Amino acid sequence: MTIAPWIAALNAAVASSYPAETAALFDPGGFWRDFLALDWTLQTVEGAEEIGAFAARQGPGAGFKAVSLATDPGASEGFISFETTLGRGRGYVRLKDGRCLTLLTALEELKGHEEPLRQRRRTGLYDDPHGRNWKERLETKTDAYAEGAAPYVLIVGGGQAGLALGARLEMLGVPYLIVDKHPRVGDQWRSRYKALTLHDPVWYDHLPYMPFPDFWPVFTPKDKMGDWLESYAHALELAVWTRTECTGARYDADSGTWTVELDRDGTPITLRPAQLVMAVGNAGFPRTPQIEGQAEFTGPQMHSSQFTSGEAYAGKRVIVVGGNNSAHDIAADLVQNGAAPVLIQRSPTLIVRMTTMTDVLLKPVFSQDAVDRGISTDLADLLLASNPLRLQEVNSRRTWDQIRQDEAPFYKALADTGFLVGFGADGAGLMAYQRAASGYYIDVGACQMVMDGRIALRSGKGIARILPGGMELEGGEVLEADAIVYATGFGSMEEWVARLIDPATAERVGRCWGYGSGTPGDPGPWQGELRNMWKPTAQPGLWFMGGNLAQGRFYSGLLGLQLKARFEGIAA
Repeated sequence: MTIAPWIAALNAAVASSYPAETAALFDPGGFWRDFLALDWTLQTVEGAEEIGAFAARQGPGAGFKAVSLATDPGASEGFISFETTLGRGRGYVRLKDGRCLTLLTALEELKGHEEPLRQRRRTGLYDDPHGRNWKERLETKTDAYAEGAAPYVLIVGGGQAGLALGARLEMLGVPYLIVDKHPRVGDQWRSRYKALTLHDPVWYDHLPYMPFPDFWPVFTPKDKMGDWLESYAHALELAVWTRTECTGARYDADSGTWTVELDRDGTPITLRPAQLVMAVGNAGFPRTPQIEGQAEFTGPQMHSSQFTSGEAYAGKRVIVVGGNNSAHDIAADLVQNGAAPVLIQRSPTLIVRMTTMTDVLLKPVFSQDAVDRGISTDLADLLLASNPLRLQEVNSRRTWDQIRQDEAPFYKALADTGFLVGFGADGAGLMAYQRAASGYYIDVGACQMVMDGRIALRSGKGIARILPGGMELEGGEVLEADAIVYATGFGSMEEWVARLIDPATAERVGRCWGYGSGTPGDPGPWQGELRNMWKPTAQPGLWFMGGNLAQGRFYSGLLGLQLKARFEGIAA
């Protein structure tokens, strides 16, 4: 069976109330990854029997009808479009021996609430009762909130995730406000260490509605990224309060609203939104290990989040504790500024060469080659989402087995220095990002510095204690140091809930990020999707928006639709 007749059979099966009809269309180990098409959440249903039960439960009355978009009538996989009673969307199907191995259905718009794009774009002409022009209206856009009016959605955090969601809500006509503690939009990037450059290529990093121009560099410097975000917020007319910090929030179940306390540049303000979105990144607070003797160290000590530049450390000895992205980037910056860094690597690290990222992992869908083959960013996002996490693990192990072979001389040279090269507990490589958002370094030059000795290395040894003039390692080796940088990561997102709301709510919501792979940093049970991300949580009215730029682009659309549906009374 090819896609078109299979889709026709699926339409009929979903409309029925018989689980066996849908189950018969799927491979016994098949997957249906449904993003809002039949249910108001993000979920992966695994196994033909479970898929049949899901379709029988959600399908009748949904008005689900899909069509194949494949140009080859004999194709066994390809894009689909669909509509339901409530909306329209697209997806992707893969058939195996006439039955479905994977199906993705992702809602993209609500009927009657389409975004004002292309043929539906606004005229730009206004009959303002107060005689204000565009500039004046923009300048007063958030004034009502300062006077006590309530946005329907309050987004805490104005980085790329918060801005992407704000852009979606702006297009959907949902009243919202973004608050951020920094003086300017984009300062989250400007305030990072001086040498930082995005580790993902430009084709992967586009924001919704306003992609980077064709002349944009492949890897974006952090200050350039900050300036782009500021321009983005202005161009999309986003409602943002900078210099505004959320100091607390509590939920009133009777009214279904939040009471959120803000400090806006020294002025206390209380808002009462219906929906509260935490867009504070995909991590919690900086983790700095407590080590005997730290108080006696005579030089500066800091977490990597406080490190800005190696310029002040020329000619100095600096210990960098850690072995992942920040540790390597900081050590390389220290070398470039004439310092002598020592990297303390306590556990194995996955190393992803930049050419591996651009020419192997992302090239099929996120590259200039992909664009030239007609794969737009929207299609690339659907292709990426079309593989459920269970299959992503299988594919990742296969891919990284091949990378280990192809890059064997590089990994051997690095290991010969004593560096602990790892590929994940189960060999799944960069699945480490979705599991724990740590454990890897995307190599932009530091590995060569390790191999040629410019970055000294101590690996596989714990820290015994801090001395006034350095550090003693387990086994007795003493390293002299003028400064210590702890590139030891961050806590989890639910820490923000405990601080801003209360510990009981944080415990009820549970872990954020990871999907229950059962590997270090991502305990089971299996979830099938990232925990609590971009979907309803155990706390009514509380949402999490985070991830890298690509995730922010794709999942902001799905979260925006969920919030719009609630605003319009379509979903509870």
